[in-house]
Amino acid sequence: MQKNSDTHKIAFRTILLSCLACILLSACAPKPSKPVATLPVPVPEEPAVISEVVELEISGEPADEVVELQVPPADDAEPLSTEEIEALETRLNIDIEMDESDRKVVEQYFKYFTHRGRKTFQRYLSRCGTLLPHATEIFKDKGLPEEIVYLAFVESGFNAKAYSRAGASGVWQFMPYTGKKYGLKQNWWIDERRDPYKSASAAADYLLKLYNDFGDWYLAIAAYNAGEGKIGRAMKKTGAESFFELTQKNHKLSRRARLRKETKHYVPKFLAVVKIMRNLEKLGFEPADTVACEAISPIKVKGGTDLLALANDLNISWKTFYNMNTAFRRQVSPPDYEATAYVPSFKLQKAIAFLESDKSRPYAGWISYKVRSGDSWYRIGRRHGVPVAVLKKVNNRRSNMLRPGQRLMIPGSNSTQVAWRSPRAKTRAIAQKRGNYVVQRGDTLYDISRATGVSVKTLLSANGLRSAKRLRAGSKLYIPNQSRTTIAKKSSNKKDGKTVAYQVRRGESVWTIAKKFGVSYKDILRWNRLSKRSILRPGDSLTIYAN
Repeated sequence: MQKNSDTHKIAFRTILLSCLACILLSACAPKPSKPVATLPVPVPEEPAVISEVVELEISGEPADEVVELQVPPADDAEPLSTEEIEALETRLNIDIEMDESDRKVVEQYFKYFTHRGRKTFQRYLSRCGTLLPHATEIFKDKGLPEEIVYLAFVESGFNAKAYSRAGASGVWQFMPYTGKKYGLKQNWWIDERRDPYKSASAAADYLLKLYNDFGDWYLAIAAYNAGEGKIGRAMKKTGAESFFELTQKNHKLSRRARLRKETKHYVPKFLAVVKIMRNLEKLGFEPADTVACEAISPIKVKGGTDLLALANDLNISWKTFYNMNTAFRRQVSPPDYEATAYVPSFKLQKAIAFLESDKSRPYAGWISYKVRSGDSWYRIGRRHGVPVAVLKKVNNRRSNMLRPGQRLMIPGSNSTQVAWRSPRAKTRAIAQKRGNYVVQRGDTLYDISRATGVSVKTLLSANGLRSAKRLRAGSKLYIPNQSRTTIAKKSSNKKDGKTVAYQVRRGESVWTIAKKFGVSYKDILRWNRLSKRSILRPGDSLTIYAN
């Protein structure tokens, strides 16, 4: 029995050792290599991404476009045609000195716009219309090389409503500070960076200034993108004398001082655009149709001009009018100064006639209101006597949400849009004009009612008031069927008194006059609508109800 047990133990140990040996041998054996899983790298569709913005401004203007300059996609397998090679080798009026890597970037942009991005570039061409000839004439008059005008394609694709996430806006993508520096007004009502005509002149002045600073057009163009300070410091630190020399020495700069890839590619993209514009027909593009475009004329509009009414009078849709006048952020011109609008040339005389009429400025009394914490449409409408539906309509808003700091356009007291006021607001406006009693400190409607014999309910109704609790000293009330003298006499609580027209003498005060007639000085103040701070001068006339 013991022997069998020992035999079983030995057998078990033998099997166990065999298993361990197999495990060790399998671990040491070479393993077949497995493929490494890789994620597909997305290739951008366009080097210049243009995407619509969902949120509209409260003015209801069409959605702007975000413009970003990005690296073009890598070369595809499709080679350049003979015509495209000839166009790419076109010599420009401005001398170029670049190495092979820079030429490669130019070719990438050229190939993109003539191949995969062809529709994008054709859209740029269809957009420029009369803007390109106008800008070309301005640049020529100011002494800039004609080719520099094509920078607008790089900046925005000639889109007056374009803006960048950095805050640049318009065809020439002016930043707020630079725009103001070159005379482009920006406020709640208007943004002249988006005036394609005024901004073209400002851009020419700025580019000319940059050229005078650097003495090189490519450096001037790079500074237009990155800022003159950035380019100037980089030139000084590297000792470079041209833009392409600067890009070749860019790695020598500290990380903070280096030019961004956007700026390094800015000039090559510009060069690609110029080469395409010089060879539109050879490359099969449809040139910009400047002949069929409607001629546009500038016209001065006074502050508070109703632009929507002007468009309607000219039989133009608001969308068409806005596309001619992208600088306006509201359907009303800035209230405190003249602005420039653009209308079809053949309707210029009709526009002048409308602007000379009273119909052109019904919004002169409109105000800009800044939403406060806790405000609602109902509260703002009630405060200003304007229905909520009307407030939403004129601000082109549907949502009930309001954000503190947001701006709304509200009819002011001088607006002729009386039809938009609530009945209670109309009553208050009429009562103010007919007011025959000035509220004194401490007055209540109950006191005035007892003194005048007019019920509190009638006083509330006649003055468009909701409550008898709030009366402001100095405000006017309209007391029906009462003259000012009668009201003052009744409120004096003197049943049997006589009216005295008293002329103030030198050295007298309300207190000494009250003591002379045996009445309260408070009554004299109330009878004559005076306050405690009022100053009496010799010769002033007072009404006294003496015993």
